[in-house]
This record gives sequence, structure tokens and C-alpha cells, in this order.
Amino acid sequence: MHVTRNHKNSGTVSEPAWVRYLLLTVALAFLALFLLMPLAAVFAQALEKGWQAYVEALKEPDTLSAIRLTLITAAVCVPANLFFGIVASWAIAKFSFPGKSFLITLIDLPFSVSPVVSGLIYVLIFGLQGWLGPWLQAHDIKIIFAVPGIILATVFVTFPFIARELIPLMESQGREEEEAALTLGASGLQTFFRVTFPNIKWGILYGVILCNARAMGEFGAVSVVSGHVRGSTNTIPLQVEILYNEYSYAAAFAVASILALLALVTLAVKTVAEWKMHQTVPVADKER
Repeated sequence: MHVTRNHKNSGTVSEPAWVRYLLLTVALAFLALFLLMPLAAVFAQALEKGWQAYVEALKEPDTLSAIRLTLITAAVCVPANLFFGIVASWAIAKFSFPGKSFLITLIDLPFSVSPVVSGLIYVLIFGLQGWLGPWLQAHDIKIIFAVPGIILATVFVTFPFIARELIPLMESQGREEEEAALTLGASGLQTFFRVTFPNIKWGILYGVILCNARAMGEFGAVSVVSGHVRGSTNTIPLQVEILYNEYSYAAAFAVASILALLALVTLAVKTVAEWKMHQTVPVADKER
């Protein structure tokens, strides 16, 4: 039995109006309680002592160092994950090869492993008592409790985001257009930039946004490998924890407001990218 759905004149049975309004009310109440109120509380606490205290908290040297390290980490992790995500999704969506399912499983691995466990794995490998620890110490190379360890841990927990956005998008578009371009004499790079990229650009932006937000807000894995060295290996989330534990609540919420602002910007750009991406997919399916 085939049912044709028409939004303007649908023959399907819909829920009563009171049910729809009840569900909408419950959803809005849930969002207000668990999202909007905590978000408002962050900014209220951050500005409790006024704008001058807020600015002074952000200008504190340790806080500036944490912001700088967070930006450096994101600047390294996001391009690395972008390259990996495009290559992996291209291979998975456009080709058939042995071990394809295993590769997809490896991409999903960070979603199933606790960030704390992933950080501990890096300590066991690169730490002083780890597998490579003696060799690294002999060559005066510091990874754990240093910036390289923070970057490695952040790359691990964020690398699925871009690939996981692009794989279903590329699979839905098929490979007929790429095969036609190759048949007409286009090179691999020409095919990607002139055929594939225009169809996935909003998906790339969507994945980059999620990856960047997670990279800047990661706590668990970074906490294990950073060593909590103030002014050196603390990122923004770790700096918030230190300030809060020292009962510097206004300063802690001021620094936390940076992440809250990032979340709001991420949400806005994510909404636009998601809308554009959903517009792209039906067009590709229609052409197929």
C-alpha cells in the first residue's frame, strides 16, 4: 500500500491540536529548564561584578594563555581532521575495497571510548613510564604534559565529526557525476574541486563547525594529558575548573562565557549550514 503525503491536502490522519500543543509545550519547557536557564546563569554570574571585573578576569595572564592554547589546538586539529574527513569519506563513499566496514568502525571508535580513557592511552604510550617514554626522554622530546599531547588527544576525540557528516552526504549523491567527469578527461583533483566539492561544501562547513566546537570545549582527554600547568598547558575548560575550585566564581563564569558564546555562534552557523545541506541533498537525489 502506497500513501502519498501532501502537506496542503493530506489524506493521512493527524494528531489532535491539543496533542501537538502539549508536545510543543513540553519540548519548550525542557529546553528552557536544561538549556536556556543554565546559559543565562553563566552570563549572569559572569557579569555579577560588572563589566570591568568581567574584562579584568579575561585579561588575567593565565586566562589569556589558556585562550591562546585553545585557539592553537583548534587551529591544528580542525585542518588535520578536515583533510582526514574528506579523504576517508571520499574513499568510503566512492570506492569499494576490503576492510571498508572496519575503517568505518575505526572512525566511530572515539564515540564509544570515554575521552578520559583516550587520554590515558596517550599517557601509557608517550608518558615517562610508557612504551615510548624512555626513548622520548633520551631525545628530550616532551609530548605528555605539553602542547603536543594536548593536540594529539584533541585530534583523537574530534576526528570522526567531519567524516561522519560527509560519508552519508557523499553516498546519497552517488558517483555518476564523478565518473562522467573522469570519462570526459578531468583529472582527480579537477573532479573533486569542480564536481564533488560544490555538492558537499555545506556538509564540510557543518562538520568543521562541530569539530571546532568540540576541540575548543574538550575537557576529559585534555585534562589527563595536560598536567594542569598554569599558564602553559591549561585550555579554557581546564582554566574554568581551576578558577572554580579556587572559589573565583565570577572569573570562572567569565571564562566559561567564552565557551557559551562559542556555543551560540556554533548553533547559528550550524543552523544555516544544516539548512543549506538539506537543500543540496534533495537536488542531488532528484538528478539521480
